[in-house]
Amino acid sequence: MKIWLTSDNVAWDTDRYHYAAEQMLFTLFPGERPEYPETPVPTSLVSEDNAVIFTLHRGKKLTNMSALLLRGGRWNNGVVRFESTELDEAEEQLYHTLQRAVKQSFYKAGTMLLGHDLPWGSLTGVRPTKIPTKALLEGATPAQAKKELEKTYHVSPLRAGLALDCAGESVKAVKTLAPEEVSLYVGIPFCPSRCVYCSFVSATVEKCLPLVEPFVEALCREIKVTGEVLKQAGRRVRTVYMGGGTPTTLSAEQMDRVLTAMEAHLPLEGCTEFTVEAGRPDTISPDKLAVLARHRADRVSVNPQSMNDGVLERMGRPHSGEDIRRAYEQVREAGAFAVNMDLIAGLPGDTPEGFARSLSEVMAMEPENITVHTLALKKGSRLMESPEELPSDGDVEKMLDAAWAALRAAGYAPYYLYRQKYMSGSFENVGWAKPGYASLYNIAMMEELHTILALGGGGVTKLVWPRTGKIERVSNPKYPQEYLRDIDKICGEKQNLLPFLRT
Repeated sequence: MKIWLTSDNVAWDTDRYHYAAEQMLFTLFPGERPEYPETPVPTSLVSEDNAVIFTLHRGKKLTNMSALLLRGGRWNNGVVRFESTELDEAEEQLYHTLQRAVKQSFYKAGTMLLGHDLPWGSLTGVRPTKIPTKALLEGATPAQAKKELEKTYHVSPLRAGLALDCAGESVKAVKTLAPEEVSLYVGIPFCPSRCVYCSFVSATVEKCLPLVEPFVEALCREIKVTGEVLKQAGRRVRTVYMGGGTPTTLSAEQMDRVLTAMEAHLPLEGCTEFTVEAGRPDTISPDKLAVLARHRADRVSVNPQSMNDGVLERMGRPHSGEDIRRAYEQVREAGAFAVNMDLIAGLPGDTPEGFARSLSEVMAMEPENITVHTLALKKGSRLMESPEELPSDGDVEKMLDAAWAALRAAGYAPYYLYRQKYMSGSFENVGWAKPGYASLYNIAMMEELHTILALGGGGVTKLVWPRTGKIERVSNPKYPQEYLRDIDKICGEKQNLLPFLRT
């Protein structure tokens, strides 16, 4: 789609707003790609059939941002108005004002053309809960926070209510976090095999088995350095999340060494939550679970994604629904773990009826947490490279709506959510928990409530400055070969965090 950003009488740096226009483009018209013509807007638009023209016009009292959308032989004009004095604000505030105006004017034009609203309205970001959380922390009532989502951002009442529920959990989490606390993410970038929808896993064990042992050694070294830095800074660890990949791809002995190093070197005395993903049943065994139970792990993920054997086969997961049930029983027998189970709505070959059966089977096992994801087509995934026929957006909506009703009726409540690019129907991922089992790590990570240090492969350290909330990111290499090659640099980066951690 051709995109022009113009003005009648206001100077604005249009290049800064390309990203805002593109985010809304991808939301409204998945599969489209932006094009920025070097030529001026044509005087006659008769020949244009796939374009949007943004025009900023300042009036004495009000300023208009209009988005003229031409598509499929039709046209619509979306207009957003705001006080002209807002154009005189500081640069950063002005940027947010115009960014919002670009998105919302495009949204109005696009939904008029499409003939329907989107579930999350004009919100395009990963973390829609941040808006009501901020409002609640600043003293707004729940009704006021919900109204802002619905009226300002055009979020549907159903999704606005969901965001408000999760915002309430975020506010509770903020009140429990101490200034000296951080969380840790430990990335194990190995899996037994690669699922068709996955872009995260770095290496399958069958191809990279010789790298696993040196990776464990390097990770233990990074753990030691990180522990020294945290102790020097007077910081302590509140939550730990070991993900990947699939951490339980490690052998019991390798897992024991990693957890022993963490207990030996990290300030874990105040750790209240330690999660280990054991998502693949083909990696779960009694000896590995015994190791987790012996150390500090108190939460385990067993992630079926589907209980339908045909859907599992199409995903490239070499296990059955019966394997999931067997692994779940092993976890229950091994110790007092809180269990999370993931399901994905929108997988190839699934139907609303099939998804409902998967959810019913998972709920019958009574895990403390159930996370309902919406399929996202990720770059680098086999599903993106070789697309399969997927359930329609309408069918995905039926899956999610039925899941919400069933989970609430069974006593689960939503506590965190996030969105991703290229999600079916532009929906969301939602974590549901029984009372008392909301994951503090998940809330802190998604809402960026405090600093999260990433160790191992593929993690991203998020440094949250306490006074401003500004976030800086430092990424660890995704691939095991790169992690091993750069381990000296990685440990040096951890040591360089000392000044920040002392603030």
